[in-house]
Amino acid sequence: MATILSVSGSPSATSRTARLLRHLDTRLAAQGHEVIPLDVRTLPPQALLHADFGHPAIAEATAQFAAADGVVIGTPVYKAAYSGLLKSLLDLLPQYALTGKTVLPLATGGTTAHVLAIDYALRPVLASMGPTHITPGWFTLDKDISVGDDGALTLAPGAAEGLAQVTDQFSAALGGRPRALLAATG
Repeated sequence: MATILSVSGSPSATSRTARLLRHLDTRLAAQGHEVIPLDVRTLPPQALLHADFGHPAIAEATAQFAAADGVVIGTPVYKAAYSGLLKSLLDLLPQYALTGKTVLPLATGGTTAHVLAIDYALRPVLASMGPTHITPGWFTLDKDISVGDDGALTLAPGAAEGLAQVTDQFSAALGGRPRALLAATG
């Protein structure tokens, strides 16, 4: 199957965005894909802020993008746009780093007022990087994501259904085997 790079653009160590991505990673792996997680917040801040293209961690992230068949990009929405942390990484990638790739954009946020951030802020940047296909994205409200004391993620039914649908569309675009809509998302 395909190799997927799953990128979290959240600056928070307890991020709902990152937890949501890792939840989707499990679904994609169960469909036969190799999933490689990348939390941008773990990259060296100095390398990101000073645009150190030659830093080993930035070079490794760039190589991970190059090796991937598909890329899931997840970000919290701040001020109606994707995170600055994600932007700092995207700015360091080659201009056409997504050439030949299928991309799934995802966002989380506190209000439905930010629902269009995927299409008006993130999608144009991703499109400028040359992907073959950007599948329909999904915005999940923070209130629809809960994390139990054991770290288990629970999604509101509507969010779970929508995420399953866009994840399965992305997987199908990569040649995956989508399962029943809610079988893996609970």
